[in-house]
Amino acid sequence: MRIAMFSENFYPELSGISDSLIESARELSGLGHDIDFYVPHYSKKDFATSNVPPSEPNISEGVKIHRYFSFPYPAPTKQGRMVIPTFLRSFFIKNKPDIIHTHLFFGCGMEGLAASFFLRVPLVGTSHTPITEFMRYGPVQSPLLEKLALNFVSWYYNHCDFVTAPSQGILDEMKRHGFHKPCRVISNPIDLDSFSPPTQEEAHAAKTFFRLSPFTVLYTGRLAPEKHIDIIIRAIAMVKEKIPEINFAVTGHGEGEVSLKKLAEELGVNEQVKFFGTLSTEKHALIYKAADVFAIASTAETQSLSLMKAMATSLPVIGAKARGLAEYITEANGFFIEPGDVKTLAEHILFLYTHPEERIRLGQGGLHTVKQFSRAKIASDWSALYKEVIAAKKK
Repeated sequence: MRIAMFSENFYPELSGISDSLIESARELSGLGHDIDFYVPHYSKKDFATSNVPPSEPNISEGVKIHRYFSFPYPAPTKQGRMVIPTFLRSFFIKNKPDIIHTHLFFGCGMEGLAASFFLRVPLVGTSHTPITEFMRYGPVQSPLLEKLALNFVSWYYNHCDFVTAPSQGILDEMKRHGFHKPCRVISNPIDLDSFSPPTQEEAHAAKTFFRLSPFTVLYTGRLAPEKHIDIIIRAIAMVKEKIPEINFAVTGHGEGEVSLKKLAEELGVNEQVKFFGTLSTEKHALIYKAADVFAIASTAETQSLSLMKAMATSLPVIGAKARGLAEYITEANGFFIEPGDVKTLAEHILFLYTHPEERIRLGQGGLHTVKQFSRAKIASDWSALYKEVIAAKKK
């Protein structure tokens, strides 16, 4: 089967979407499928921001990457690229795909929609973006603009033959605005080879490498307003007196980095809060092994690969009871806080510090949770869905 994937977000941009696309393509290729990516061109500066060389990722022999000319735009990752749709690029596709899969509804997504129409190929769409949450932090606040955006998203996915999302909440939101096509939840794949529970020796070595304390809270991902990392910093300041040796390790980059560092200094926890920037692939996996708890206060997650990586490393998790996080965090693997609840977050951190046996229990629960989302399992789900959609289209 030849699969064409269109996405406005791809390597080297720091993003769960980008990571999941690469992991899925690697596994699908291993099942004998050919994958063609149609994605934006990124500048050398964008590669440097992610701390990777300016070359294509080595995914698999059966995977080809086609780059479209793009313009930079001010995204939270500082790597945003915009493709202007011409609706004619499908005429230059050399190998006709058996199915087209779009992952965003912007320029590349519109090209995928046009390709499906002109090439008479079935179209699968995946919705990764909670529009209302992201628009809340945009430059223009307008209920009318928000309604128009939601209607456009539903219009776009109503032109797909089948639609998926990493969580049910995002599908339900689209249904409230006119979406009516067949759909279901398919998780993003988790790399259970790179992210796995460390031995005591491995955990100690990782802490030593990063110079982290015996009790460390971790956050990884974009440093953007909707991630609410400031909530975690404020909680660290609350528990500092009772846990003097606590560290909060933060990795990633984004528009919020300067303000977060300033907040840590104002609260007197600049020594406890350590910013590591964007780490290499190897160091990114290693810092999970150096942590004791994973915290995420975001209100804009459709799933959060960072959360799933933490579970794969058997870390207990604390997350905001919002969107996709509410569908993946359970009593068996972690704790919820209401969005913005600094006090409860601090209490949970203190509880896990004083109850190491609970850290072990919740860590094991998280590991059990993510095993059902392995790369092989999710690739098999995609392969089966593609075949179903193709067969239905032929009928």
